Amino acid sequence: MKVGFAGLGHLGSAIAQHLIAEHMELTVWNRTTEKAAGLGVPVANSPRELMDGSDIIIMNLFDSDAVDVVMNGPDGLLSGDCRETIIIDTTTNHFERVLAFHEQARGHGARYLECPVLGSIVPASAGKLTVVVSGEKTSFDEAKPVLSKIGSTLYYLGEPALATKMKLINNLVLGSFMATCAEAVALGEAAGVERARVIDILLSGAGNSMILSAKKEKLVNEEFSTHFSSALIYKDLHYLQDLCRTMRRPLFIGSTVKELFAMTRSREIDDLDFSAVYRIFKEI
Repeated sequence: MKVGFAGLGHLGSAIAQHLIAEHMELTVWNRTTEKAAGLGVPVANSPRELMDGSDIIIMNLFDSDAVDVVMNGPDGLLSGDCRETIIIDTTTNHFERVLAFHEQARGHGARYLECPVLGSIVPASAGKLTVVVSGEKTSFDEAKPVLSKIGSTLYYLGEPALATKMKLINNLVLGSFMATCAEAVALGEAAGVERARVIDILLSGAGNSMILSAKKEKLVNEEFSTHFSSALIYKDLHYLQDLCRTMRRPLFIGSTVKELFAMTRSREIDDLDFSAVYRIFKEI
């Protein structure tokens, strides 16, 4: 099976490298071709060229604007012969725009699966992400061998946009936990406890979580190389606000947390790992 991969950001590169290690026949495309250097696989010149040589396409892009360009641009995926090709979109999309992507793919004879993933580059590098899937069941069943290389846990939700909505709700928890842990660490330091000890105590008590465990070394060393950026969690929480507006529900915690991550933008550190929100609290 020939697989095309579009989007070599931090997470996309980790997924692609794992698929290559699993001996999948991969061709890649990225807006900046330099990111494909060193992968040792063919590089397409455009999304259309990627589509023309692939049985399945995987996308991992920043947002729905990027997905729209890659799918519908002049040399986009859908501009070529895409009949019966399965498009696996692991991007965290806007819940309304993802509905259009389903329709656009169907209109060109392609089959679109929205497959947002839970997890960052560490589980991605081991094929241990969680994948939440919406789309046609037959397409999901056909794509399962590839999806199972990406994630160790698959949830099939079926109805279009449902997987995206669930991913946004998951990221409410993700962003809130990270912001709370960062504030707790900064408060412990300000109270006079050494930072590493604050984190160890939190991990032994109420702060014991996958998120704090994963970000412990980054917080201890203030080394915020990007696994999942503040820019991404800010975008996701903005999409979640839109979802709550359409559901006529308030978003109390998520809205506050979104504005905390907005502060990383104003300080021009939003390209760093989202654990760098610690710096916002440390400055107070």
